[in-house]
Amino acid sequence: MKKQLIRSLQIGDEVETQALVLECNRGTYSAPHRAGEYFLKILLGDVSGSIKAVLWDTAQLKDKPQKGDVVFVRGEVGEYYGPQVVIGDLRKLDPEKVNRSFFQAVSDRDPREMLQELKEIVNRDIENPYLKLLLLSFFNDKEFARRFAQSPAARTIHHNYAGGLLEHTLEVIRICRELVSLYPDHLQLDLLLTGAILHDMGKIEEYDPASLSFEFSDRGKLIGHISIGKEMLDHKIRQIPDFPPQLKLELEHMILAHHGAREWGSPEIPKTIHAFALFHADLVSARLNQFIQLIEKQPSGTGDWSEWDRYLERSVFLKKAPAD
Repeated sequence: MKKQLIRSLQIGDEVETQALVLECNRGTYSAPHRAGEYFLKILLGDVSGSIKAVLWDTAQLKDKPQKGDVVFVRGEVGEYYGPQVVIGDLRKLDPEKVNRSFFQAVSDRDPREMLQELKEIVNRDIENPYLKLLLLSFFNDKEFARRFAQSPAARTIHHNYAGGLLEHTLEVIRICRELVSLYPDHLQLDLLLTGAILHDMGKIEEYDPASLSFEFSDRGKLIGHISIGKEMLDHKIRQIPDFPPQLKLELEHMILAHHGAREWGSPEIPKTIHAFALFHADLVSARLNQFIQLIEKQPSGTGDWSEWDRYLERSVFLKKAPAD
């Protein structure tokens, strides 16, 4: 089946492609003779971007498309406050039979390579036998490792692509390693790295793995990845005889406090030096990824400033300093 990338669509183009429904809302006609009739305003997306669309004739539909559906659309790109696809034909597709790479952004790095790197870190750098056993109990579980390697780190804000969780985790590990080199008398490498590896593991259950747009699962909405992560940690530790209570407490606190502030979703603020270091390593990885995505999103030759980013609450100056 044909696939046109949305970013390539221009006004006047004929459209015959697969797309992901990002939004779908009813619109009502104002003309009295069309009272009770409605049209659909749809936002279509794929890995390249998104575009507005409208379906005037809804009588053809067996059922209204929903957010998250993959659909085949046929129509033409018109103009209404920018490009808009006027849909002539729309039908739902079986998401199991479409190429997920058309709709789901992926990390530039191979997830198998990243997972191997993570396992080497566990084997090489984690000296405490309880911490090593804990980490191996997670990553020797093939299903856990598979989901960890495929999950995003977020829906929209940072590392929001398949493999993003693993990529973000490795970045946090590298930042934590540098912090330990600066404060070797106060930061314990294997404890801090264990917190870095496990801090976001609840995200493998926070997002619906079947969703192409990384929608939240019910557990994700009701419990959240921080609490899910603590549950997962406690479950594994219960299976390890004589796991030191103080070590368990340190790890629990690192997971619960890694967002740094209650208004950012942490049940607790960091109250140990390791939790405080992890929070800042996590934040630096996330924020720099946001900056990079905003910089790379800006087309070349369109000015020295990026568009306004509501998450960073700023525009970013793009002009590079002279190399000399």
